[in-house]
Amino acid sequence: MSTDPSEIFRRYLSAMVLNSLASAEAAGLNATDYYALNLLDLAGPLTSGELSTQTGLTTGATTRLIDRLEKGGHVRRVPDPADRRKVIVETAGQPEDLDEVLSGTRRRIGELLRSYSQEEVATLFDYFGRAATAYQEATDELIRSRTP
Repeated sequence: MSTDPSEIFRRYLSAMVLNSLASAEAAGLNATDYYALNLLDLAGPLTSGELSTQTGLTTGATTRLIDRLEKGGHVRRVPDPADRRKVIVETAGQPEDLDEVLSGTRRRIGELLRSYSQEEVATLFDYFGRAATAYQEATDELIRSRTP
């Protein structure tokens, strides 16, 4: 196994992406639908325009995404109380077997985290928080650069 920090980090990111793809498939979702549900869970209800912006999808693709998720019982469209012309998308329930699908990953990561001291775990979670912000900012920058 390589000791090159760049290679180790790339391997880590690849493993996370592959695990997410496999988890989505095991839960009966495609990767975009899985990501959108996670996004709605983290951000709370969003307008279809906000969901489009945050996923980087076109408005048409976002409508089809919402249709699929609504048909599966995972989201619902509700009128925006501030502007009845807008629709808000909110979660209506996660896939029934999602907890079971994620149990192996959660167990393994939990075991890994328990092998670290409290101070090390605090450092890891400090990194996760800062890295999430850095990745989101880089993603936003990429999305803005595609928009005329």
